[in-house]
Amino acid sequence: MTPTQTIDSIDTLKSRLKTIWTSGNYDRFARMMETSAVEFLDRLDVSAGARLLDVACGAGQLALIAARRGIDTTGVDIAPNWIAAARARAAAEGLSIRFDEGDAEALPYPDASFDVVATIYGAMFAPQPDLVAAELARVCRPGGMIAMANWTPEGFIGRMFRTIAQFIAPPGMPSPVLWGREDVVLERLAPRVDRLRLTRVVYRFHFPFGPSDVVDFFRQNYGPTARAFETLEEPQRSALNDALVELWTSHNVSPDPNRTVVDAEYLEVVARR
Repeated sequence: MTPTQTIDSIDTLKSRLKTIWTSGNYDRFARMMETSAVEFLDRLDVSAGARLLDVACGAGQLALIAARRGIDTTGVDIAPNWIAAARARAAAEGLSIRFDEGDAEALPYPDASFDVVATIYGAMFAPQPDLVAAELARVCRPGGMIAMANWTPEGFIGRMFRTIAQFIAPPGMPSPVLWGREDVVLERLAPRVDRLRLTRVVYRFHFPFGPSDVVDFFRQNYGPTARAFETLEEPQRSALNDALVELWTSHNVSPDPNRTVVDAEYLEVVARR
């Protein structure tokens, strides 16, 4: 928190962020990106029986995959609707997963509760990153693992956020994609851990429809995009739509106009507590 920020301003900001992340249908959105979570967890090589916390778990994107592998899994998120969706998905599969509504900046767990503390495109959006770093380290046992997947500023999603920011006011917090810069991660996390490995990874979006429909998909399902469109009025709404369609079209590597394939870079952070 900066000296000019008050508790009231942080609470107001968090309320706005909660509204953003309860918008859309993140469950549907995350299912389209499940391969990313699978590949991320594969590289972590977490053993069955290990205690894993999925921070900013959404509708259980990573937690469900972990539980299917016999990992003792807990998920936490600020959005109550996605916690409810995650619980329903776990129940439908007969998986024993604890899902809690909670804040990445004040995790509702004792110190050293987990062997692995992971977050995939999630905790990076919390408004006070130093608190996030402290909490990830606090709930991880000594010798345990902290792992993050964070979109980079230079990558496609970073560019998408910059495009949206041309039409709506910044939320009054550090840019989430700063978590995708090595120097920033070192500053925030290195003092709290023993070892830290940073790797840039490319995730390839595959959509079975063209760029215009991809923008509609994000508009309907991805909270930040959905909220941006809800906030704007015409003609800015149409202008944002056109700008996003152009962005997806210009980065689409599929020769089929009815498919969209776009590479998006993220920074994989793996630390030993």
